[in-house]
Amino acid sequence: METQLDPMKDDLPLLANTSYMLVKHYVLDLDVDFKGKVIEGSIVLFLETGSQHRKTSSAGKECCQSQFDETCEMRASEPCHIPMINVPTCSSKTEYNDFAISGKEEEATADESSNHSNNEQASGISSSKDPCDIENHGNKDFLLVLDCCDLAVLKVEEVDVAAVSGIEKLIRPAKLTGVSQELENLRNQIVHELVTLPADRWKEQLHYSTLCSQAPGCGELVFSTGTWSLEIRKSGIQTPADFPHAIRIWYKTKPEGRSVAWTTDQSGRPCVYTMGSPINNRALFPCQEPPIALSTWQASVRTAAGFVVLMSGENSAEPVQLREGVLSWYYYVSMPMPASTFTVAVGCWQEVKQQSFKQTAAIETNTEFPLPSSQTDFSPHIIFLSQSVLPGGSHLCGTRLCHEIAHAWFGLAIGARDWTEEWISEGFATFLEDIFWARAQQLSHDEIKGQQELKALLRWRRLRDEVQNSEEELQVLRPKKESTGEFSESGASVVKYGLKAEKIFMQVHYLKGYFLLRSLAKTIGEVSYLASLRKFVVKFHGQLVLSQDFLSMLLEDIPKQKESGLTVESIFQNWLDTSGIPKPVLDEGVTWKECQLVQQVSGEVTKWTQTNRRIRKSSKKKMKQDEVVFQQLLPDQLVLLLESLLEEKTLCPRILQCLERTYQLREQDAEVRHRWCELVIKHKYEPGYGDVERFLREDQAMGVYLYGELMVNEDAKQQELARKCFAAAQEHMDASSAKVVAEMLF
Repeated sequence: METQLDPMKDDLPLLANTSYMLVKHYVLDLDVDFKGKVIEGSIVLFLETGSQHRKTSSAGKECCQSQFDETCEMRASEPCHIPMINVPTCSSKTEYNDFAISGKEEEATADESSNHSNNEQASGISSSKDPCDIENHGNKDFLLVLDCCDLAVLKVEEVDVAAVSGIEKLIRPAKLTGVSQELENLRNQIVHELVTLPADRWKEQLHYSTLCSQAPGCGELVFSTGTWSLEIRKSGIQTPADFPHAIRIWYKTKPEGRSVAWTTDQSGRPCVYTMGSPINNRALFPCQEPPIALSTWQASVRTAAGFVVLMSGENSAEPVQLREGVLSWYYYVSMPMPASTFTVAVGCWQEVKQQSFKQTAAIETNTEFPLPSSQTDFSPHIIFLSQSVLPGGSHLCGTRLCHEIAHAWFGLAIGARDWTEEWISEGFATFLEDIFWARAQQLSHDEIKGQQELKALLRWRRLRDEVQNSEEELQVLRPKKESTGEFSESGASVVKYGLKAEKIFMQVHYLKGYFLLRSLAKTIGEVSYLASLRKFVVKFHGQLVLSQDFLSMLLEDIPKQKESGLTVESIFQNWLDTSGIPKPVLDEGVTWKECQLVQQVSGEVTKWTQTNRRIRKSSKKKMKQDEVVFQQLLPDQLVLLLESLLEEKTLCPRILQCLERTYQLREQDAEVRHRWCELVIKHKYEPGYGDVERFLREDQAMGVYLYGELMVNEDAKQQELARKCFAAAQEHMDASSAKVVAEMLF
């Protein structure tokens, strides 16, 4: 039975016993029901035995070795060579090393052409007895444990892959020598051959996977569900080697499931999409969530005509009409990737073709837009952008896009071996966001420096506020410290503080990670640093890493830094293992104030505060339009201006009115409007309450903090506004946001 975790710890369990068995491929066959708000159907899992607990079969023969069976002896500080998704579309020319044949490729890594090996190697991390471990010895049946939550599992059955016509073509004659011909062993042998096909046979692999997934069942399996897991067993089967390697699970999602958001689009039409929630996709389908569990997948999704199904697949799906009023959409991914990257969005979407976008852009800008040719190979992997980033000019949308694009390298092509080290993904994406955005704007060197120093100051202010208003334990980038990367014997682990509701709204991993990388770049020199970063991407592409993997390579690449006392240990101590603002960031703050863009804002702040004082001293005297001339500011400058004015004790209504009109604040991007709403709330500026209401309704994720501001003033009108907006928006909010806001209001 599943061990109950301490609910006070708010830790997210990863219970899949990946050390015993790994899912190598998923085949999903689903129907979307908007009336019932459920997704239902079946999923077929193709499994391989894990190397750490390889057993002999009941017939006494050694089980067929999977590519996971080539064990690599590594220290905990060394990288685990595990394939991750290659974000560009999968090429049929990509080759896999077939480790079932040759075990000499243990040290192979992905090269510049992004080739991935099929080798799933042991992490080399010392195991520890953990309450999440599932005992699999003695006379007990083997339990396959999957990560699962908020799902109604209806039936689990073994799939008779041996019944597929022509499937015997997959089995190489040499592999049959000395292998028992018992039917169960034959089925497992077929699955092994299927999931270890080389990459240049990926089309054949998808074809046979489809046929196998449609094969009849050959016996129901016993299962039970816990809060966080689905446990499956076959009576009398005591080892992973003998356990069925192809199983079908019939299930339904639940309307309240935390992986799926049922909502409406801006036109009021129903839509559903998967959420980037702390529990990832385990409320969408039973899966293996630990970072080491990488797999390919294919999915057929049926829905009513009129709806469009988008998925994070490698193909551009064309709908097929099954019967009147029902369409089927098919997607696949042929590169191993985490189950958490499986994404689906179903709605009445409108597709904008590349060519039409190119023509529209050329008309609007009166220039030829430099887009790739139509022959370029595109992968339709999905990036979700909040509607909050779209209005108010291109700045916010551009920077957010650059951030998400950066995740193609850090987060997907290179992943964190331990999910508690979020900074490896978010810190790198935040740092690279500035570099990408500067390149997109085609700025000069001085303009780049000015923008980046202004951005650094804004992030420092955000980090300062976050450190002052959050628990110290949530400010640490390596909360598991020396235990980072460790898991139990079964492969189970926990994500520390993964279920703390307030953690979702924190940016400490983004900000401290960004400042660490910025500090390293400043110390090493930007040119040398970026060269090292490229080298790191090439070396670790397709792998899961820990902090020390990056830091060790960087310092080895720059030997002189060791002489100055910069070591992995010192970086852990000063940056990753402690709360608060690192001292190097405090020391750097003085230089940002000398930036021309910052000084320009300081001058404007002075004008506004002086004008405010004059008006307050002479309340009858009207402010003339030509009395003060205010300069136009960039979006980030406006954010800094409003944050600076928030530090003023009192701003009179006429100043607030003039402020809004001068910069047309209602038409600015969401970051600027958020600060404007804070000013409205702080100074109880009633003409601006409509702006606050609009923000809380239309920018729900960014508006959570404003609810607290409305309540803390203990003003009846503001509290009534907060409750009114929450009542209107609550059903469209994700569960964590709604919970945090409800605690503020009631």
